[in-house]
Amino acid sequence: MKTSFLLLLIIFATFSCSKDENFDTDKYPQKWALVRMYGQIPTSETTGKNMEWQEYYFLKSDGSFFKHRERNGIDYEGSGSFTFVYETGEKFLILTYDSVNVIIGSCDANQTESLWLKSDSKLVGTWSYCDGPGLEYEREE
Repeated sequence: MKTSFLLLLIIFATFSCSKDENFDTDKYPQKWALVRMYGQIPTSETTGKNMEWQEYYFLKSDGSFFKHRERNGIDYEGSGSFTFVYETGEKFLILTYDSVNVIIGSCDANQTESLWLKSDSKLVGTWSYCDGPGLEYEREE
């Protein structure tokens, strides 16, 4: 009886965590999809299809990335190289675009975009630091 209960407990513990929240940030490819937008006004949060646009980043093992945005039925794309860096004890994803592009979400007028790795499965854009929209992404399996 005790053995059956212990076995049942082990099986339950194993399968109750079916979605792994501890992604390996060194495992590629990685797809990060926009899941939440917010502004400076507390009630301005939107999610899903209600957001102004849909977008995702696709990171490859060779250090390159691809970004896709769909807004008002128009597709926008950008690409370049990326790296993860540590600054002030936090991990950031730094994207460097091959050319100037309208989809770069940045406080600077250059070809670089940075996002804070809030957790192994959440990225937060830093564009909101300078009055841009708050953008939150989740890593897809």
